[in-house]
Amino acid sequence: MTDDSKQKNPVIEVKDASLGFGDRTLWSNLTLDVRSGEFLAVLGPNGSGKTSLLKSLLGQQQLDSGSIRIAGHPVHRGDRSIGYIPQQKIIPPGTPMRARDLVGLGVNGHRFGLPIMRRAERERVDELLDSVGATHYADEAIGSLSGGEQQRLRVGQALAGDPEVLLCDEPLLSLDLQHQRGVSELIDRRRREKDTAVVFVTHDVNPVLGMVDRILYFAGGRFLEGTPDEVLQSDVLSDLYETPVQCIRTGGRVVVVGVPDAETTHHHDHEGVPTEGAS
Repeated sequence: MTDDSKQKNPVIEVKDASLGFGDRTLWSNLTLDVRSGEFLAVLGPNGSGKTSLLKSLLGQQQLDSGSIRIAGHPVHRGDRSIGYIPQQKIIPPGTPMRARDLVGLGVNGHRFGLPIMRRAERERVDELLDSVGATHYADEAIGSLSGGEQQRLRVGQALAGDPEVLLCDEPLLSLDLQHQRGVSELIDRRRREKDTAVVFVTHDVNPVLGMVDRILYFAGGRFLEGTPDEVLQSDVLSDLYETPVQCIRTGGRVVVVGVPDAETTHHHDHEGVPTEGAS
């Protein structure tokens, strides 16, 4: 976090928050401030509560205790100050929708009635398409586009309301390295140019490691928070998991090995970093 961002007011305020399912605690007594322009990566094994945190921030999951405020007000569903980028899921060929139509849902999809575009809304869609580098395929069928091209459109859709907070749920999942880089840079550029706070859930921090200010790491009902250099250390993660874990830095990347199985099944990718689905 830069010195300037330390002086800014929090745009996300989580206080003494706890969440569990049945007799299993995902996390408890979580207090966290995220300031404008800050990039927070959320890590942890499958089932540790990463996506549940995003759902709580979106007002879709009620806390067991504690509170959340977004942009100074209590969290609620449909908050236009929040942009949301979901996991990348391929839209099948034959889907009767153009690229611009998907982005347009972010502009007027919240309105009741027929989604007829006004001139100002059409101009806004064109602006968003340009901002994510999608102008040249704006009128193509969305099902004919690659996963990376579709995900650029989801970024554009998430930015339609000019949000103060951008929540990202595994937005790089299943993308090749080139598209991972492209989507990551779009998100990072947005937060730098517009001072948008980013909460970025991921199973692999490496594609965004150079962009991250802080990490929130969940495991086994516990959590820790700090800068990448503070959190991504063998002794720190060993203490969190309560078992020996090695955190190795090589070739500008971080590899975590020896992570125990979570309470729900997960596997490891070729780099030894836990690979997870929705929490």
